[in-house]
Amino acid sequence: MSSRVVPLAMGGDAGAAEDALCLIEAADDSDPEAAESARRMESLAAGLVAPGAMDADRWYEVWRRSLRWLARSDFRRYMQYLELDRPPEECFWLPRRVALDGVAQALQDVADGRLDELIINQPPRTGKTGIVTMFLTWVVGRDPERSNLYSSYSSPVTNAFYKGVLEVMQDPYTYRWQDVFPTAPIVETNANEQTVNVARRRKYASLTCRSIDGTLNGACDASGVMVGDDLCSGYEEAINEQRMAKLGSKVANDWLSRRKAGCAVIWMGTRWTLSDPMGERERLLETDPQFRDVRWRKVSVPALDEAGHSNFVMPYGVGFSDEDYARVRAQFERQDDMASWLAMYQQQPIERQGALFDAAQLRTYSGETPGGRVFMAVDPAFGGGDYTAAPVCVDTGEDVYVPAVVFSDAEKDVTMPLLLDAVRTYHVERVQFEANRMLASYVDEFRALLRRHHVRTTVTTQPAQANVSKDERIHGRAPDIRQHFVFRDPDGRSREYRRFMDQVCAFTSQGKVAHDDAPDSLAMAAAMVYRFDRAEARVFARPF
Repeated sequence: MSSRVVPLAMGGDAGAAEDALCLIEAADDSDPEAAESARRMESLAAGLVAPGAMDADRWYEVWRRSLRWLARSDFRRYMQYLELDRPPEECFWLPRRVALDGVAQALQDVADGRLDELIINQPPRTGKTGIVTMFLTWVVGRDPERSNLYSSYSSPVTNAFYKGVLEVMQDPYTYRWQDVFPTAPIVETNANEQTVNVARRRKYASLTCRSIDGTLNGACDASGVMVGDDLCSGYEEAINEQRMAKLGSKVANDWLSRRKAGCAVIWMGTRWTLSDPMGERERLLETDPQFRDVRWRKVSVPALDEAGHSNFVMPYGVGFSDEDYARVRAQFERQDDMASWLAMYQQQPIERQGALFDAAQLRTYSGETPGGRVFMAVDPAFGGGDYTAAPVCVDTGEDVYVPAVVFSDAEKDVTMPLLLDAVRTYHVERVQFEANRMLASYVDEFRALLRRHHVRTTVTTQPAQANVSKDERIHGRAPDIRQHFVFRDPDGRSREYRRFMDQVCAFTSQGKVAHDDAPDSLAMAAAMVYRFDRAEARVFARPF
């Protein structure tokens, strides 16, 4: 019905727009026609509120009311309307919306019933807890009859979250929560129990905040949304197998047992280890046929993207620049604790105790690279998430120095020129590719590229050893790599060299990693040296 009035407003008639809004506001917020009309009205009014424009004040009110109506069903617009009276530099959402838009969409899909479970991984202080705080205030306002549960590793953390929720819902001078949900007043709060009831008092509160070690039985039966935020307390718990086993039991037997049918689950926090609750849940969702019908998504945003640039450059000083993260990473490198950098900032959890290559124990050098025979082992890929990995190696006869690497998950039109540049720059004498049918064309095209650029080197292929898995190949060559390979000092590494070494050090004795192209290329290089190139020819007297 409102769609008949909206066209009149399109001509700039503020009165018609106000009439249309009355019809829209009388409609249910789940009405798709009313929602479309509200979006059109909001867009129209936003262009007519310039200072000095005719009826600017009336058009601003049309825009504000349109936004408020949409805020009940649109999470992004809710966050915008919630902070409508705040200066932009003090807002949560507006400065962070570019970096957090993917998370906001995933949360919208949870609220709309399109996702059953959601996993969120981001670096510290990038807004993941803040956006979930706003999400739960929105969820509670939309449907006060459902019970929601927020849990973390300790009561002080859940208490801080509880206070944050109350601040949004109870401070009308800063936030417009009561304006969005005027029929859902807060009727009861309990600081000791960390509970909030909206619209009416209930046995199971609209929101309960409770630590994973707190009493969950009888405290909440979650029918709306459950949030597990940093259920693992940190590094010390992550590396303790007994504590991790105990935590896993609590999550499975105590926490998840509070979930009623139809309740969505949000997992979020720092990925300290592959065996933490989020990691175990992700493996279950990925591999167990009993969970094949579960609709789930993972939103993982690392501190630095593949090019080494910050994913959290945001205005008003709330984000982190390339330089900020470079300094953070340098601190971890100085402490020989790249595992924590990978886990906390790059969302790449590794098993410290099972790591095959310890960054602190790998040999390094600075300054000039010694002379020797130069070769390159290439583990090629066509992109799409797989990496082309190729260490440039200098065999001195005693050790193997690695002055540079090619490491990229781009397509072949990017990686082939990188390999060509490495061959020319370091005067590579021999290039060996892992041979298989799928990659035969890659090798042929690379040979053609060398000819076009008049670069001379020996290109060979070597098939992977039959009946030996990639993990077994890496394990078999690990002692040679640790004892004889010498890598550049961290201060002298390029961005791609650092990423290459991150992947090497992430490889575990159980092979639990997303990518193993870097350690596999080193295993190939070690095989080139210690299987074939150490053959020795000598002259001796004929024995007969």
